[in-house]
Amino acid sequence: MRIRIEGSDLPGRRAGAEADALRLGNVHVGIQRRTEVIDRVRVDAARVVWNVAVSSREIDGVLDVGGPFVHGRPGGRFLYLSWGAVIDDGFVMFRRAKLMFTDIPTTLLRAAHESGGLLVSRLGLTDAAGGPVCARVRPPAVTWTLE
Repeated sequence: MRIRIEGSDLPGRRAGAEADALRLGNVHVGIQRRTEVIDRVRVDAARVVWNVAVSSREIDGVLDVGGPFVHGRPGGRFLYLSWGAVIDDGFVMFRRAKLMFTDIPTTLLRAAHESGGLLVSRLGLTDAAGGPVCARVRPPAVTWTLE
């Protein structure tokens, strides 16, 4: 199954001290593959798009997903978007957002599994306080469609 995550409204594009600190701190956001954060984008980018592939299989009548981008146990699987500062020695993560597979409508997830279609997630990446979105991102803050 293919998944595209489209992020908009990155916090470094806004005005104010929080945005300035994020830009000065060379903050980026990326998608986590196992323990590594890849495809990182600066916090002041206009938008970000990640494309990942996940496996999906039927186990005793329940659809389960897996692969290097998928975290968590069966029934609680998710994708991580990770925020951190890019420094000379690498990436220092300070915050993560979870996109839960359980928040995807079952009929939509099953349709993506059966058709091999593209499951698309859209979300804003700035929280109510003007910082990077974190913790579990729930609908309606994230939407899922099949394309």
